[in-house]
Order: sequence, then C-alpha cells, then structure tokens
Amino acid sequence: MAEVTAGTKRRARKARYKVKFESLIHEYKNVLIIGVDNVGSNQLQKIRIALRGKAVVIMGKNTLMRKLIRDNLDRNPKLEALLPYVVGNMGLVFTNEDMSQLRTVITSFKVPAAAKTGVTAPDDVFVPAGPTGMDPGQTAFFQALNIATKIARGAIEIINEVHLIKKGDKVTSSAVALLSKLDIKPFFYGVIVHGVYEDGAIFPVAVLDITPEDILAKFLNGVSQLTALSLAAGWPSQLTLPHYFANGFKKLLALSLAGVYSFKEADEFSKKAASAPKVAAAAPAAKGGDDKKGGKGGDDKKGAPKEDKKKKEEEKPAEEEEEGVGVGGLFD
Repeated sequence: MAEVTAGTKRRARKARYKVKFESLIHEYKNVLIIGVDNVGSNQLQKIRIALRGKAVVIMGKNTLMRKLIRDNLDRNPKLEALLPYVVGNMGLVFTNEDMSQLRTVITSFKVPAAAKTGVTAPDDVFVPAGPTGMDPGQTAFFQALNIATKIARGAIEIINEVHLIKKGDKVTSSAVALLSKLDIKPFFYGVIVHGVYEDGAIFPVAVLDITPEDILAKFLNGVSQLTALSLAAGWPSQLTLPHYFANGFKKLLALSLAGVYSFKEADEFSKKAASAPKVAAAAPAAKGGDDKKGGKGGDDKKGAPKEDKKKKEEEKPAEEEEEGVGVGGLFD
C-alpha cells in the first residue's frame, strides 16, 4: 500500500512538472542555460527570490526535460536547439526581460567554499606569507609540500607567498589538508550562465556583454568600409554622395578664390583669404632682408678673388715688358 502511494505521488509530481514546463516553454521566448555545480539549495532559493516577477528558474532530471522538449517539437520546432545543452548539472531560466541584467543578478550570489579533493580548481589559489598558528611539530608537513617556513614565536611562519593550486588543475589531497589546517576557503561557487537561447537560436554568453555602443561602432565601421570601396570603384551610392558634394564644393571654392567668380558660400573663405597676405607679407620681407645681408657678405667674399685676379693680370703684363726690355737691351 505504501509503494502504491509513493508511486501515485511520483506520477502526480511528474504531471505537475510537465504542466509547468510546457507552459514555460510556450510563454517565454528567452532562456538562460545555467550550470549549478557546487551550488546549494539555500543559495538557489535566494536566486529564485531575487528573480521573482522577472524570470522563472526550473530544475529537474535531464531525461525528463529532454522528453518534454521532444514532445513539444511539433508545436514549437525551434526548441530542438535546447536539446544538446540539457546535460550535466544544469537548469533553465525562462524570461522575457533583459537577459544581461538577469545574468548579473544570477551570478552575484556566490558563497565561499572549501577545496575538495579531485575538484577542478576554478581559480588560482595562493597561500599568503606570514604566521600560520601551527606548532613547530608540523614542520615536516610543509617540507613535504616544498614550502619554505621558519619558527617564530613558537609557531610556524611561511616565508614567501606560495602558489598552491593553479587554475584548471585537479585539487590534491595534500593541498586540501593544508588549506583546512590554515582554515582557508579559496573558492567561491555560484550559478554559471553557459548559454543564451532566443527564439530558436543559441548564443554564447559573451553576447550579453555587448553594449549598444559596441553595436553602433561595428555598424559605423562597416559603413566606412563600404564607402571606401564605393569611392575606389567609382560606384555612386547613398554613401558616396556626401563625398562627391564635398569634393565638388572644394573645386568651386578653389575657382572662387582664384578670382574666376564668386558665390555666397565662398564669401567667408574669400574674406579669410584676403586677410591672409597681410600676415604672410612679413615673412617675405624678413626673408628679403636676410638675403640682402647675405648677398652683401657674399659680394665681399666674391670680391676678393676678383681683385686678386685683376692684380695678377696687371702684374703679368708688367713682367713681360720688363723681360722684353731686358732682352732687347742685351741684343742692342
């Protein structure tokens, strides 16, 4: 009689679970796929309370969840995308609200936990330097772990900070023993969001970190690339028209400043161009003065060779005359 009663209760519980699950998958379009490894029931209950009115957290056996999803594929074929993710210690959060904010609420509930043998370390674990409060008789324990220690004030003291466990490594029994002796709880466990389901598509959780500013920046980057491609190919489009107008205005402005003709839009530039020679006139004047000074010095430098040349030319004929006179005098 007791077995019949237990079986009846089990079937009734499954029936209630089926009604609830089916109503959720048809009422909500967005689902957060969460992992609940090392998460206690009290911690999960706090998350349910925090999400009340915004989302519904549902847990259950994976086989039952997959069966209910397959039974409702005829009504909603998009649910098939969820099947590969219904594995391990997981749950589903159904919502129509902003999933980024809900992810922040869900992951904020973390509790410290002691290390367990064989568990994969989610973070690096460091043992700080300083007194341990342990008696000197346990020095051999630290020597076995290759941790440098000293005895200070009748207690063991760690000399340097020790990197005890690396992220992703298996936690050893010796590391667990040391952490328990030092009363250190190195890990913080909480609900982890593995993926996002939205209207039949599964996205990585990283999409929740994308802001509207990031989307706008990527869109503008694509627009600039299309504009550059259209300009290089000479293909007129809505993107290139502003550039064509700007280039045309520059050419008209150049003609206006050259004095060919004027128009209203170029008057401001013409006024600036008219005042520009007054500012630039000082530079050529100063440059001309330097040229004169330099030229004068240059003439002085060039004048010396000319005078020497004249002197040589004047002296040369005089020598020839003296030679001619001397020779003639001898013959005479």
